[in-house]
Amino acid sequence: MRSSHPRHHLPLIALPPQTHLPFLLSPQFILSWKTNKNAMPHLLCELSQPIASPRYSFSRSAESLSATEISSSIDHEQDRLRSSTLIMECRLDSFFMHRRTCFTICYMMARRPWTTRLQNSIRSLALSFDQSLVLAVLRGARHPDHALQFFRWVEKTGFRHDPDTYREIILLLARASMLNHARCILLDDMPDRLVPPSEDMFAALIEGYGCARIPQEVVKIFRRLPELGVTRTVRSYDAVFKAILRSGRVAMARRLFNAMLAEGVLPVLSTYNTLLWGFCLSIKMETAQRFLADMKERGIAPDLVTYNTMLNGWVRAKKMDDAEKVFAEMTVAGFAPNSISYNIMIKGYVCSGRVDDGLRMFSEMGEKGLRFSEKTFAALMPGLCDDVGRAAEARKALNEMAKLRLTPIDKSIFLRLVTSLCESGDLEGALEVHRKTSQFDHVVVDPMQYGVLLESLCKGEKHESAIALLDELLEKGTMQSPQYPTLEPSAYNPMIEYLCDHGDTKKAEAFFRQLMKKGVDDKVAFNSLIRGHAKEGMPEAASEILTIMTHHGVPTDADSYVLLVESFLKKSEPADARTALDSMMEQGHLPSASLFRSVMVALFDDGRFQTASRVMKSMIEKGVKENMDMVHKILEALFMRGHVEEALGRINLMIMNDCTLDIDRLLITLCDSDKAIEAQKLVEFALERDCDVSFSSYDRVLDVLYTAGKTLPAYSILCKIKAKGGVVDKKGCDAIIKSLIAEGNTKQADILSRILAGKASSGKSGERIAMDAF
Repeated sequence: MRSSHPRHHLPLIALPPQTHLPFLLSPQFILSWKTNKNAMPHLLCELSQPIASPRYSFSRSAESLSATEISSSIDHEQDRLRSSTLIMECRLDSFFMHRRTCFTICYMMARRPWTTRLQNSIRSLALSFDQSLVLAVLRGARHPDHALQFFRWVEKTGFRHDPDTYREIILLLARASMLNHARCILLDDMPDRLVPPSEDMFAALIEGYGCARIPQEVVKIFRRLPELGVTRTVRSYDAVFKAILRSGRVAMARRLFNAMLAEGVLPVLSTYNTLLWGFCLSIKMETAQRFLADMKERGIAPDLVTYNTMLNGWVRAKKMDDAEKVFAEMTVAGFAPNSISYNIMIKGYVCSGRVDDGLRMFSEMGEKGLRFSEKTFAALMPGLCDDVGRAAEARKALNEMAKLRLTPIDKSIFLRLVTSLCESGDLEGALEVHRKTSQFDHVVVDPMQYGVLLESLCKGEKHESAIALLDELLEKGTMQSPQYPTLEPSAYNPMIEYLCDHGDTKKAEAFFRQLMKKGVDDKVAFNSLIRGHAKEGMPEAASEILTIMTHHGVPTDADSYVLLVESFLKKSEPADARTALDSMMEQGHLPSASLFRSVMVALFDDGRFQTASRVMKSMIEKGVKENMDMVHKILEALFMRGHVEEALGRINLMIMNDCTLDIDRLLITLCDSDKAIEAQKLVEFALERDCDVSFSSYDRVLDVLYTAGKTLPAYSILCKIKAKGGVVDKKGCDAIIKSLIAEGNTKQADILSRILAGKASSGKSGERIAMDAF
């Protein structure tokens, strides 16, 4: 070995004995050689026997040799050992260089597209390719496409493929279901290059077509073997049997078996095992029994695989009595049942409802020291998890799995066990199983498991544990995965309702928004969020939820709107409260009279009289006839601020809806406030609609008009009153007549005098004369 030490300090070792060769070829030695090559001479010294005189054999006895002769012999032996060490070093260096080149080529092919640049890079690593390097690259390629591209390209470097490299690429392509490529290489390329195919290559291609469930191609290739110069032996027959039986072609397999016998090819143990496997796969147990009997008649003793195959067949056929007979026969035949045998029996017992017998077999496995595997628990756990009464035994089995660091094949056992524990009322046990789920490798907790736990914890009033579980769910983000189903309403609605009722609506909304991403539009959850935000004094957030509901077409609750309106009112935001009230009515809900009153009072107090008027209008249109005192206040405010037409429109609406209205009160208020024009218009409206107005109110209005110098309007009203047959104050009328004459309106004064004296026509004709004069 090369070393920085002087030559006379180079350790002198002998060739390692035969017992040390496995270690020299082991990964530990190779890794040590690569990482610390300078230490290898010392390692080899430790592996070899020390050089001593008894190790050397001399033609004469040691006593008869001189010291010079002995020293010369030892020097000769040491030179030989140095040469052997150098040879070993060269071979190891070549081996590591070969492996490093292969690894680099495979890495480059996996990371880069197959281009001319990549090909040049590979050529720079290896100037020439030998068989061992090509085979290593084919086996180390990370994808079959890479191996095929390299296989095609390496011929351009001058390398000539031989049967070994062809066999390797065909096996690789067949396993990867790249059957067309494998077929072209085997049937086209190899004959063109005069490379003889082997039966193993065709067997691999046949197995590939069998895995692809294409039995027609299997038969075609098998029949062509004699034409291609390949003798059909048990190897190819076994491959054909397995391929066609995968597709359930039992009759074809029987015919092919007879043809095999006719051809002179005798079946062996593997042939019968393959046939029995196919018959059991198709649950053709009578056929399997006949072939088993034929096997014994031919003097071929069944082995453990044979018995396990028959066991599996009877279990698939759900005939446990026959399976028990085979299990007993196995022991009589001198074969101790192995883990596979027990796994099959456990699965059969559990599937047939005999869970106690399955547990007995499980215990027997432990007593015999057989290794439990994932399949053992996969067979046993469904029977335990689905039975509420066996939840405790299921927990013990799960603890055993965790102790053995076994990952269950069926990941649903955790959900099923948690469901059983929750149904039995053992919530703490269910939480323990849930926490233990994360201890298993490659197991992601099913969101449905969270759903079952959340629902059960809320029913059991263990809300703190439910909140902690919800935090875990939100942190992991498992619900956002498209491959997992959404939670059931019975799981998330109680949780959301609890959070909203206890001041944590923000978390409830974050939870529900993740559900919304999965397409959940739950009315109960939406309304719970609205109530929660409203109670917490966050009406804006509640209003946003309402907008989402409306956009998605989700029905709303009237109570949610009531809470939202009240929340806005508590924040002294009457305009937003009115918007929420309008939205409530748009959704078909009828607000109560008290809710209408609260909004109108808030708007009125805020000086938003016209907005309050619109709320009043909606109230009247909805048929609510309460709150008339508030209605009068709003009408008075409208008149006072000059919104006469709007006020008259509201009064007209009230009359049409048979609402009680005190016009006298309005007239008196206007007269007291010297609102002559507003009072005049209200009186004219009342006269046109034949409203019930007292004559004292008319007199008050006439006095206000007269005092304000509005003689002509007073004259008009007076004429309308008389035309309706009303009675007026004569002194007031005389004052108006004098004012008309003083203002030059003598015609109107004459008409009014004639009306008062009773000389004018009554009814509509008299009213028309007065209006014409006006």
